[in-house]
Amino acid sequence: MTKTKRMIEECLGRIDVVIELVDARIPLSSKNPDIMRLCKDKPRMIVLNKSDLSDSIQNKKWLQYYREQGYHAILFDSKNKKKNSSNLLLDQIHNFCSEKTRKDTERGMSGKAIKIMVLGIPNVGKSTFINCISGSNRAKAEDRPGVTRGKQWISLQNGIDLLDMPGILWPKIEDQTIAEKLAITGAIKDNILDIESLSIKLLTILKENYEKSLRARYKITEDLPNDYYDLLCIIGKKRGFIVSGGQIDTERTAIILIDEFRAGKIGNFTLDVL
Repeated sequence: MTKTKRMIEECLGRIDVVIELVDARIPLSSKNPDIMRLCKDKPRMIVLNKSDLSDSIQNKKWLQYYREQGYHAILFDSKNKKKNSSNLLLDQIHNFCSEKTRKDTERGMSGKAIKIMVLGIPNVGKSTFINCISGSNRAKAEDRPGVTRGKQWISLQNGIDLLDMPGILWPKIEDQTIAEKLAITGAIKDNILDIESLSIKLLTILKENYEKSLRARYKITEDLPNDYYDLLCIIGKKRGFIVSGGQIDTERTAIILIDEFRAGKIGNFTLDVL
């Protein structure tokens, strides 16, 4: 992380706009406070990525929240190319930089490329986002943190040069709730925190805000217990995850629950609820 922060600082002088990707399912918990400090003097855009997996009502609320904070904020779905969202985003970048372009033209530098830097925490979907807006598989994309190792420049259409940087977490996550949400969405490696504890945290949020979807996915018709470990056992029993002696395999249940949440198979959820 220290090496990445040093690279960011070294490159900022050549950058016109910083685009920070946040996970639309955790739009506050996935916003790295170090990026704000590092890039405070640069124009910044907030892109709520993975908006296809998040709650559409919460999406609107978080857009309004960030716009009220003074950001140029937009929703983005990197996987649905039919929406033509990449062209819309590139147009918004040009509009955002229209004053810079005008000044460049007045100085006799017409046609100078707009240079943008894309930042975000690990596994926020940065590589998929870059591949989407570039129209090619220029960045390596996998559903796990820490895939991008170094910086790379990518030339986009319409006179935009993009600098891709490795994902960056802040060094000490003091808020346990934020750490849990980062782990649930895959920003922190799965072996860092206990998977059963994470699944219980996820069930707590889903029961409170999305009980109907939770019931529908796991065919739960009975009253939900107050104890979330008991709820995990109910889901395990519904899935047939029973080991010798009639015990529920809660670890396997927890892994499936987290995986299905990340894939959007339970429903479209936002864990940071306004």
